[in-house]
Parts: sequence; C-alpha cells; structure tokens
Amino acid sequence: MSNIKDASLAPSGLKKIEWVRSFMPALGEIEKKFEAEKPFKGMKIAVSVHLEAKTANLGLVLQKGGAEVFLTGCNPLSTQDDVAAAVASLGIETFGRYGVTEEEYEELLVQTLACHPDLIVDDGGDLISLLCGRCAEYTDRLIGGCEETTTGIHRLHAREKAGSLPCAMMAVNDAKAKHYYDNKYGTGQSVWTAIMETTNLIVAGKTVVVAGYGWCGKGTAMRAKGMGANVVVTEIDPFKALDATMDGFTILPMDEAAKIGDLFITVTGCRDVITEKHFAVMKDQAVLCNAGHFDCEVDIAALKRICTKQEERRKNIVGYTLSDGRTLNVLGEGRLVNLACGPGHPAEIMDMSFAVQALSLEWLAAHRDSLEKRVLNVPDSIDEEIGWMKLKAMGLEIDRLTPEQEAYLAGF
Repeated sequence: MSNIKDASLAPSGLKKIEWVRSFMPALGEIEKKFEAEKPFKGMKIAVSVHLEAKTANLGLVLQKGGAEVFLTGCNPLSTQDDVAAAVASLGIETFGRYGVTEEEYEELLVQTLACHPDLIVDDGGDLISLLCGRCAEYTDRLIGGCEETTTGIHRLHAREKAGSLPCAMMAVNDAKAKHYYDNKYGTGQSVWTAIMETTNLIVAGKTVVVAGYGWCGKGTAMRAKGMGANVVVTEIDPFKALDATMDGFTILPMDEAAKIGDLFITVTGCRDVITEKHFAVMKDQAVLCNAGHFDCEVDIAALKRICTKQEERRKNIVGYTLSDGRTLNVLGEGRLVNLACGPGHPAEIMDMSFAVQALSLEWLAAHRDSLEKRVLNVPDSIDEEIGWMKLKAMGLEIDRLTPEQEAYLAGF
C-alpha cells in the first residue's frame, strides 16, 4: 500500500506528468513497443530515482510493459508530494514524502523493496546497499537492475570486487545516451535554474568555483561562463585539470579558490571537498551548494559546529554566521541542489536517460537465464537505437556510411 503525504495533491502532479510526457518522445516510442510486447509481464520492478514527474513517466512506461511497479525517491528533499500522489492514483505503489528524516527515508526504501522485486532501478546505490544488508531476504526473485549515476556505479564496482554484488547491474550512467547529455547538458542547466530561482542573485561578474570537471562539472562550468561568470575549477585529476584549462577556465586548489569565490558548486562524487579550513577564508555572503549525489561534499556538520548563528534566510537557504561576523549561505542543506531547490533536469534530457533505463531493463529481462553478478555495460545497440530515435523525434537527419565506407573502416 502506497505511503504518500496527501492523496488530494494528485491533480497538480497529474498536470506535471502530462506536461513532461509531451516532451519525452523517445520514451513515448518505447512505451508503444512495451504496451504491444509486454516484456515485463508477471514481473515486479522497484524504482528508486528522484521522485518527480519525469521519473513518474518512466514508471508508467514500465507499467505499460506489463510490470507491477513500486516507486520511491532517492533523496529526502527531491520528492514532490503532488507527483507522488499522482503516480499512486495511476496504479503504481508509491513510497515517498518530501522532507523526511534519514530514518524515515530508509523505511520508504525498505517498503519499496518488500515487493521482492525481479528488477530494480537504483540512483546512488541505496537499494543495492539495503539488498546487501537489511533487505537481503527480498533478493529471492532478483534478476538484475540498472544504476543511474556515477556515484552509484563506483559503489557497484566496489561490491563486485568484494564479491558482494547481489545481481547483475547495468551501468546506465556510462551509456553515451546518458552521460554525454544528462550529466553535461542536464546538470549544466538544472543546477543554474535551481541556484538562480533560489537566490535571485545575478551570475554575471561573480567568481564561480566548480569543484570537479567530469561531465557534470563541464556542463556546470560551461553554463556559468555563458552567463558571464569568472569560473575557477578545482580538480584532483591532472588531465581533467588540463582539459578545464584548455576550455578557458582557471585552475586552483580549493585552498586558494576558497579565498576568492562568490559561489561554490561541488560536483565530485567524493566527500569533504569543502571543509572547515575553507570556511575560515571565504568571503562574507559566499553561497555554497552541491550538485553531487550525496550530501557529504560540503561539510555542513562542521559549519553547524563553528557557527554562532544559524537561520533560514530564504526558502532552501540557511545562513551560518561565524564568530567574526561573516555569513556563509548553504542551499538545499548541501543536498543535490538541482532537485532539492529546483525541478531537476529538463524533460528532453531525461527522455534519453530514462530511455536507456527502460531498454536496459528489457535487455536484462530477456537475458535473465545467462546473467552473472557483475557490473555490465549498456549494449551499443541500445545506445544506437536511442540516438536514432532522438534524432528522428527532433526532425534531424545525418549521413550514413556507404557499403564501401563501412568496408574501408573495417580495414578491408
């Protein structure tokens, strides 16, 4: 039975779902295919992704494919209560409420897994962590699953190396149709949408510090530059640092960047990126936020410990005043800013990401008898199918190789 805040919120959520479905054509084509072929007939699928309208659409597509879908969030601050109510009203068991405690959040995940899923969709690795521990009894039907994000894939590889992976897991984030677009263009836009809406401050002329120059960092820095910011990138990888330099950005260690930044965005997937020593040298009224999956990149606990005053200054902004009178402003409690403070990635971007999820789940279901407990790459055929599907939906045409060109490239 669903666990949501208020069923009466469903009409608002249904409008949100209807809107994004108009801009997710690739997933729409997959929905037609699934409805005809029913690749998940008799299966249960547990989905833990940010519980908002685009995720609801994925759940509906899987449902049309014959699955019994159980939907939850993957972050206490990214669930939209009206969307949770809406998707529950459409026959999907939904376990999600905004603003829950860490303990309540875990209980919602456990309630989702209690269905004994055949397949899972994870975002950050929380479902897998539970299935390897507290919820091990729910793995009896488990065939495999998909992981949405970089952080989650790091965790999967560690589990595979340790021999504790409970099933085959598809590294969806590593697919071309996912990370080239979702991580770069999705994060690049949604992070700034959330920051600007939350702060109502100008970007042009500010010094923006972007920690991490992976695909998410690239998109975040690119959009900051486009809006007139002076962009500083911090990195631990020499080649990513060189890449950022050649893209026209300043490279500094965080110890130095902390002194000059007006706005800080962590996008590393690691912990303790901005810590107490950095707070000590930051400008008064500096703004800090995180665009990595977990809320451990900015050391909020240290900031709470050393501050003399803590107050909510605007919705989703907490100001921490230090003993010398400086105030540092944190967005969204240091959680994933584009979803804690905004609506997340654009629908057209998630169309591609969730198309990868849907087709990867179909592939896992079709190969259930031959799967090993390993981290798998998304088959090239799925990437190619989504690429052509998206081009067609956008009304774009490109060249194709002639037989002679194919032979030439094959070395014949």
